[in-house]
Parts: sequence; C-alpha cells; structure tokens
Amino acid sequence: MIKLYENGVYLLNGREIVEDVRQAEAQTGQAVSQEEAAKQTMAYNILESHNTSGNMERLQIKFDKLTSHDITFVGIIQTARASGLEKFPIPYVLTNCHNSLCAVGGTINEDDHMFGLSCAKKYGGVYVPPHQAVIHQYAREMLAGGGRMILGSDSHTRYGALGTMAMGEGGPELVKQLLNKTYDINMPGVIGIYLDGEPVKGVGPQDVALAIIGATFGNGYVNNKVMEFVGPGVEKLSADFRIGIDVMTTETTCLSSIWKTDEKIREFYEIHGRSEDYKELNPGAVTYYDGMVYVNLSEIRPMIAMPFHPSNVYTIDEVNASLADILHDVEKKALVSLDGAVEYSLQNKIVDGKLYVDQGLIAGCAGGGFENICAAADIIRGKYIGSDEFTFSVYPASTPIYMELIKNGAAADLTAAGAIVKTAFCGPCFGAGDTPANNAFSIRHSTRNFPNREGSKLQSGQISSVALMDARSIAATAANKGFLTPATALDVEYTGPKYHFDGRIYANRVFDSKGAADPSVEIKFGPNIKDWPAMPALPENLIVKVVSEIHDPVTTTDELIPSGETSSYRSNPLGLAEFALSRKDPAYVGRAKEVQKAQKAIEADTCPRGVLEELNPIMDKIHENFDGVKRSNLGIGSAIFAVKPGDGSAREQAASCQKVLGGWANIANEYATKRYRSNLINWGMLPFVTEENHEQLSFQNGDYIFIPDVRKAVEEKDEVVKAYVIGEKITELPLKLGDLTDVEREIILKGCLINYYRG
Repeated sequence: MIKLYENGVYLLNGREIVEDVRQAEAQTGQAVSQEEAAKQTMAYNILESHNTSGNMERLQIKFDKLTSHDITFVGIIQTARASGLEKFPIPYVLTNCHNSLCAVGGTINEDDHMFGLSCAKKYGGVYVPPHQAVIHQYAREMLAGGGRMILGSDSHTRYGALGTMAMGEGGPELVKQLLNKTYDINMPGVIGIYLDGEPVKGVGPQDVALAIIGATFGNGYVNNKVMEFVGPGVEKLSADFRIGIDVMTTETTCLSSIWKTDEKIREFYEIHGRSEDYKELNPGAVTYYDGMVYVNLSEIRPMIAMPFHPSNVYTIDEVNASLADILHDVEKKALVSLDGAVEYSLQNKIVDGKLYVDQGLIAGCAGGGFENICAAADIIRGKYIGSDEFTFSVYPASTPIYMELIKNGAAADLTAAGAIVKTAFCGPCFGAGDTPANNAFSIRHSTRNFPNREGSKLQSGQISSVALMDARSIAATAANKGFLTPATALDVEYTGPKYHFDGRIYANRVFDSKGAADPSVEIKFGPNIKDWPAMPALPENLIVKVVSEIHDPVTTTDELIPSGETSSYRSNPLGLAEFALSRKDPAYVGRAKEVQKAQKAIEADTCPRGVLEELNPIMDKIHENFDGVKRSNLGIGSAIFAVKPGDGSAREQAASCQKVLGGWANIANEYATKRYRSNLINWGMLPFVTEENHEQLSFQNGDYIFIPDVRKAVEEKDEVVKAYVIGEKITELPLKLGDLTDVEREIILKGCLINYYRG
C-alpha cells in the first residue's frame, strides 16, 4: 500500500522512479547532476521565485498573501501595531471561524470580530464575517493561485493541491511579513509523494491521508520538509479529493506541500471565477527528491485513526476483526496520553461483537468539502440514524458550499436521515463544538483527535475521545445506526453532482478594502483586548527553575495551552496565561508565578531573595562558585522540560503564555515542529536541546539551573551552552541551541519580537 524509500531518488518525466544516478543517466542518455536535478522540483522553483536573499541555502521568503482567524489575528495585529504597523503591505484576510458561536465569555468573541473589521478598514485588509467560511476553504476559493505562496496563522494552511505553497506558522511570523520583513529558513528537503493507481469506490481523501500519516509521522520521514505530490495517480483524483489529502499533510509534521496541477485544477479555478489564477505545475524531466513515499491508491481501504493521535491508524476492517485487542491497545496508550488523570475504557463500546460509536461529525477544512458531503448524502439517502445515543452533524466548509447543498438536495437528504446540517465553523476540530458526553466515542472527518480536542476536561473528570475517519465511512456508520461500518461495505451509487460556486455570497457580505487603508478609522477595542506586557531583554546570566517536567513521547500544543473554551481569552495575554498547561500540569501556573516574583524584584531593583526564600541557598552556591554575578546582570525565570514538545497547532500562545508567566527557556530532546520552535524564539525564549536520556536527566522538576554568560553564548554562536544544575552539588549540564539565524539570535537577545522591532 505504502513504501518509503531509504534514500533519495530520481523521477524521470514525472512517472518513473529511479534510485541510482547511473540508471538515470542510462535511461535519459545524458549526464545527470543530483544538484541540478534537485532544482527541478516544483517546490524549489516556487521557493526560488519568492526568495529575496539570493542564496538558495538560506532563504528569506516574502509571501504573496496572509490569512488568520479570530483566535490569532488580534494578537498578531496588536504585536504588529506595537512594532510600528501602518498598513497591511500585502493582502491579509481575517476570517472568523473559530470563535464564531460567541458562546463563552460574554461579549469578548464578538468584540474580537469588531476589532478585526475595524483593523481591516484601517490597515487595508479583508474581513470575512462569522459563519461565512472556515479559514482554509475561503483561502481555496478566493486566495490560492498557481505558483503563489500563502502564510497563515493556522497549522492546516495547506493549498498545495491548487498549486500554492502554503505554510502554517505562529503569529510572529505573520507580523514579520506585515512589517515588510522575511520568513527565514534553510532550504528544506523535498520528499516526493508518488501516487499510483486509483481509489476504490467508498474510499475517500481522509483514508488516503491517514494511511500516509501512519507511514510517516512516527519515523519523522517528512518532518519539516516539503511534500511534493506527483505520479499518475494524481490525475485520477478530483480537485476536492486532492484538497482533502493535502490539508491533512500537517499531521505528518511536514513544512508545506505542493502538487502537480492539470485540467481538473484549471476547472476548479474556472468554477470559482478565477481562471487567470491557474498555473500548470510539473516536476522537471529529471528531478531529484530527498526521499520518496510510494502510495498505491488502489490498495487503500477505509481507515480509522484511533485516539489519541492521527497517526494511530488501522483499517476499519482491522478494527472490526480484532476489536477487543485494538481497544485494549488504545487504552494502554491512553495511560500515557492522559497521565492516569481519569479512568478510560472503550470496552463498553463493544455491543454484540461490534463497535458502537456515540457521535459522527463531518466538519471543517478537512471534512466540509462539497464532494465529501454529497457522498455522505448518497450513502444515507433513504435511511435514518435512529433514536438512540448516536448523533450526526455536518458542517459545510463555506456558505457557498452550503447553498449548493441546499440547491441540489443533499442537505435535505441528510436532514431527513436525522443529521443536523450546521454553518461553517471550526469548533468540532478544536474542542468548541459538539462536545460528546462523558466516556462517549466520536468519529470525525476533521483534522485532529488529540486528548481534549473534542472538548472534554480531564481536570474535571470528563473524558471522551475521537477517532478520525472519512466522511463516507462516517455516513455508512450513521446509516448503520452507530455501528462502525466502512463505506466499502455498502453498495452505493455515487451521483457526483457538479459544483456551482455563487460568488455573490461573498460579494454581498465580505468586507474587502481592495488594499486601500483608511487611517481615519478608529480601532474598536473590547474590554478583554489587552496589550502584551513588557518583556525584559536576555540578561548576561540566567537562573531558571524547572517548573514542569513532561516525559510523554510527544507533547502537543493543545497540552501546552488548551483549546476549546480558552480560545475566548486569546486576546488577553495575562488572562489566557492562567490556562497554560492546565490540562497537563495544573500546578505549572502557580510555580511559574512564584519564580516570576524574583524577576520582577530584579526589575524593581530590589533583592529577589526577599520574595523567593528558596533562592537563598541557590544564590549562595552561585556566588561561591561563579565570579561577577550580581543583581544588575542576572535574570531569573522558569523553564519546562518536555521530550518532544510542539506537535500540532501553530498557535503562538503555546509559547507566549510561558513567556508572559516569566518563562525563559524550554529544554527538550527535540522539537516536534519548526513552528513551535520558531514561536519560542519569537517570544524571546531559549529553545534548548539536551542529549541526556529523558529517563535519566541530571535535573528534575523543582531544580534550579544556572546559565552563566548566556547572553555571550548567544551572541558568539557557541555550539554548546554551559549550564549547571544547582543542588547539593553543582552538576554541569551541556545544552545546545541548534541552528539560529542572526535575526533569531537578535530577537532572543532583545527579549521578544516586539522589542526587536521597537529597537
């Protein structure tokens, strides 16, 4: 079904995979250079056209367009305003698809929306009102274009199927673009994703995506690389099908994606009234890839990603055949994911030897596409979901899609069967909509199934869980009244109706400044919208207390800062910080605040010992063993240790909340994603890496670590930063910062991106 090549490969004429350069030369009849062949990828050419550095090893990218949603755009614009923003220099779209229900926190969500509208007017942006579209569907319909690059403050910013290289990053990276700066990265590796064959009836894009995620996530095969989709199988897939695979590439931890384009993509642009934005993209005649994932589409069967990660994949047939064993394996993994905070079992979901699920959802940027929902309607037409616990909800990804589903009758078929068709909303994906009952099991065509991502709260003893599936098999399960069923088990005639896009829907409701700023507009600030607190520069010497120690194999951004109801406080840095690590380590905030008192004492030019008594023996040891350390050249703060933090969302708040609480560093064995590490750097935090085995660390939660001459180490680009664990004895702890650009070093030295731009 899927094969990973151990080494780099050559692709000849977009069709034939060759592993050896001599074989490539023999078949082409010409000399082949790996270096030149690597320049024939679609990714290389798009990056080259957007690179401003003149050096293709060290890229400085300027994007064509930006997009954010209502969890992220307030903080981004506030940061940019504090750094000197006068006008949006490129098109910037503000969508309102996360906090669009305005159900938590009084007026604060709609206050954020009014802030966004006023900023779109003042700075020359685009404002998409709530319920019009989820962020990525609007971008597909209105922003994408062949050969373009788009940067979004959401991790699933992926429009590669439409010929657009898109990246999801934390807010500070968008701030840089708003201030006419660049996105600085080393040239990423490019991995070919060779699609062959054709999907069988009943298999959908989520099935293909989950199969790829299962094959590549755990081994990091595409980590921080660009996935380039090629091969004859691409031609067999509709635009919607490609989009459905593409959006899920985030869950492989890749950097971005790009697909070859053809007449089906040309037709997509024509349908949306933007035929001029189509561009044919293909790899060169001889193209070198740093690796290759071979996918036989014909062999893929309906998949399910069991809790609590999109990579925990099986075929649905496997689950049904080995039900008790697989559920037991999920329960064992839950002991790690949930830290034993609640009792968790799925055994009671086995009814008469079959798996009964409590809820089905088709939603958001992954599931809410036109073809997915039409296929679901075909499956369930004339059937009904029953009157027991099972519920079924469908969220079209945009109002134009919803309108077409009404016109062609699909919405009526779903409603008649017992489904509820709702407006465009991202809530089911991040824990703010359709929260199941305690101990319930939900199947969803959405992007993630991390713990709490469906809305449960471990700290309150509430737990439910999510498995990811394709819309077709969710509808088949609904037709079977909640018993897990692959779509391939049903004999369905798929109607495949043609899509008609009604552009008047956006023309009548979306505010588009056409790039014209109006400085006279007053920004509307709700009472919850707060400025960022002042943040100190990196001191000469640093003391950090480890205030959280996490030994999970991977720590998600949802665990670092929960989603769901906390999203209403994303415009209030201090308010949101109260939720940091609340579902992973509830004592973290209190510990961090205690240490922060010492830093605040230093800033007030008073003795930190007086506000944090436990510092006395630590300071004594430091003064006894290190010369020249005094209040004027010392900083004191907190740090967390995690084995591999940062999987998942692009949300910068996973880092900024730590900084707001006085965090100076993360210590990790490695970072799960480039974007989380970038967020740490942009908030002035040191992204330390230790090579110590996480089970045998020389420090533990509650220990103090002294880092002398830390500022000098950053300035002089030291490969190893010498740190010391201060306890009964002093233990040396070598730490590394990894590769940092000169700008990143300066940001850390200044204390955060805002300080850097303020000078």
